[in-house]
Amino acid sequence: MKLGVFGLNSKVSVSPDVVRPLVEHCEALGYESWWAGEHVVLPSPRVALAPMDPEDAILDPLIHLTYVAAVSSTLLLGTGIIILPQRNPLVLAKQVASLDVLSGGRVMLGIGAGYLEPELHAIGVTLAERGSRTDDHLGAMRAIWYDPAPVTFTGMHTDFAGIDAHPRPARSIPLVIGGHSPSAYRRAVEQGHGWYGFHRSPEQAAESIGGIRAAIEEHGRPGDLGPIEISITPSRPLTADTVRAYRDAGVHRLIVNPLPVEDPTAIAAFLTEQATAVDLAR
Repeated sequence: MKLGVFGLNSKVSVSPDVVRPLVEHCEALGYESWWAGEHVVLPSPRVALAPMDPEDAILDPLIHLTYVAAVSSTLLLGTGIIILPQRNPLVLAKQVASLDVLSGGRVMLGIGAGYLEPELHAIGVTLAERGSRTDDHLGAMRAIWYDPAPVTFTGMHTDFAGIDAHPRPARSIPLVIGGHSPSAYRRAVEQGHGWYGFHRSPEQAAESIGGIRAAIEEHGRPGDLGPIEISITPSRPLTADTVRAYRDAGVHRLIVNPLPVEDPTAIAAFLTEQATAVDLAR
């Protein structure tokens, strides 16, 4: 079972004085990956679906992960997730490729379609078009990363021809698709190297994996993508028994979330406990 950590680009851990020792602690414990989510803006006052208060600090994931890359040597750098329809695909492709080159090929790009309507609306994206924009932007990014020059792409929302962009990524960027809907499962099957479920119990993880298998049966899967790697942020702290339950369900990576703990010492202790639970389950 691979072990990652989520969410330490927000709240108390926006400070480099907090992040650097936690990065060093995770590497010493054998954590495989460090994941950062995003909300460009938050509704004020808070609405029911919002995961954070509007006053809560959250750093841009790619800027945060660039700092993590500079103070680490082994951690994979995951976005969990970037809300893709809110981003310009060519600008994002340049940022991700730059980080992958600077980090020595450690980026894992997790994306999702988004769900928080006030945030999407503020950035100029409707709920109705978030899915089509997500598929469109994935295609545009893969074209500018991997197609021979001059690069051409024609999509529903993105259209370009006769361009190129360097540096290309250090290697093929693993794409991880987030979300619990049939559209997310279909997108993971057709375009993703992995799938990411947030706050899922072992039983919910097994249900989602069933949905992914059904999507493979319905849509097929390109052979060059290989097996789908399943990542889950658990809905509660891990024990050896729950680690085994996730493993039995078909999960490959657990990405633990220390927040809302606000004490860096308590966060470090939590990370130690979670690494111990995974070790005990082996």
